[in-house]
Amino acid sequence: MINSTIERINHLQPVILKMPHLQQISDEDFKHLCQLNDDYCLEMSARGELIIMPPVGGISGKKEADLITNLTNWNRQKKLGVVFSSSTIFSLPKGGKRSPDVAWVSLENWEKLTEKEQEAFPPICPDFVIELRSKTDLLSPLQAKMIEYLNSGLKLGWLINPHQNQVEIYRQNQLVEILDFPVTLSGENILPDFTLDLPF
Repeated sequence: MINSTIERINHLQPVILKMPHLQQISDEDFKHLCQLNDDYCLEMSARGELIIMPPVGGISGKKEADLITNLTNWNRQKKLGVVFSSSTIFSLPKGGKRSPDVAWVSLENWEKLTEKEQEAFPPICPDFVIELRSKTDLLSPLQAKMIEYLNSGLKLGWLINPHQNQVEIYRQNQLVEILDFPVTLSGENILPDFTLDLPF
């Protein structure tokens, strides 16, 4: 069992362990669990599943870095919020401890948190997230992750799927919009004047 789990991680496939009692774990205990297993990137779904995320390959890592750079450059000009990398875990208000590939929180919402909350797993849902599907990612778990964000207050989310040349756009109280590449994505009223050309 352990060997097969390690083999899946080494082949860049996420491992999902069903642990329903994990829903009751505190942020502090989950942080301790992450520290004890610091060789792995851990997430927890709202259903109490422990997810062991594999490292990304070179192409996905480059694309993720490009996305963060684009958003950071925009944010430095606008000074409207805070940008986070994929190593940041958010403790979502409606359950789950998730690490988006790219995340942005408005200054207004970020400054509502105490310094202690900001230093830990922030107990907040980002206003904007990007999830980038890698070659080995199954689509349905990423879609479920986007729904978790929406349930916790996400305002705008992009699920970029290079392997099907599509992007899914998630907004509050709206059906998911699916667009085909090439397309220019807009940050709408959440990220004013921010655009991203796909493919990138």
